[in-house]
Amino acid sequence: MSAVVVSLALFAAILHATWNAFLRSGGDRLWTVTVMSLASTVFALPFVFIYPLPPSGAWLYIVLSAGLQVGYSAFLVAAYRNGELGQVYPIVRGTVPLLVTLGGFIITGDRLDPYQIAGVVLVALGIMSLALGKGRASISSILFALATGTIIAAYATVDSIGVRQAAQSGAYTAWVLVLYGLFLPAVFVARRRRLAVDFGARETWKALAGGLVAMVAYGVVVAAFALGPAGPITALRETSVVFAVLIGWTFLGETLTARRVLACVIVAAGTILLGY
Repeated sequence: MSAVVVSLALFAAILHATWNAFLRSGGDRLWTVTVMSLASTVFALPFVFIYPLPPSGAWLYIVLSAGLQVGYSAFLVAAYRNGELGQVYPIVRGTVPLLVTLGGFIITGDRLDPYQIAGVVLVALGIMSLALGKGRASISSILFALATGTIIAAYATVDSIGVRQAAQSGAYTAWVLVLYGLFLPAVFVARRRRLAVDFGARETWKALAGGLVAMVAYGVVVAAFALGPAGPITALRETSVVFAVLIGWTFLGETLTARRVLACVIVAAGTILLGY
């Protein structure tokens, strides 16, 4: 991978951990993630008029990705119900690299050299180990987190194919975000009957800020997919778990244990191999 691709993946990792912290600190997390989706739609909408329409072959992937991200949001909210950011997030993200690498190998024909394979394994092992030990999340949170990671692997694989079909990462990203911002509020209204947004409330602006960060994070990683292989990019982005653990410790008062520090070292070793 080039230095540009590595930089994009790492930047996406920081942004991704940040918007998850916004979500975890919210009171009504389903409402928070729904308002985040609305923010993404508002910011992405102008770009659907700036970029040309994606070709017909890309629309199946655009709709499928948006739908999968709605499922991802719902399961992530359920996982955070009884688990901390530093507990749930590593499990969610740790299930992704190997699944996406397998999907990229089977579906898109991506080939990995031994360094990249070792990097993927180390990153996955390091991230998963962050979720082990005393004080881990409840069984229900762990199961929801595993399901969330599986959905992420699915939509990341879809995106890695779809962005190539679209031949323009900006147009692809904009349409996925717009559809996601329509689908998720529809699901919220179906469950709660109405969606109330008070623009004078601090929680509303915090959720909107989180939505902007999430939109940029997604756009950055889609741009990376357009420049390099899906498996290593996704694995490198999973270093977001290191940033999430640090954010949870610094801003949310969560525990930073020796086990988590060791896991961070393992993840760092994996990212060095991926960059090499």
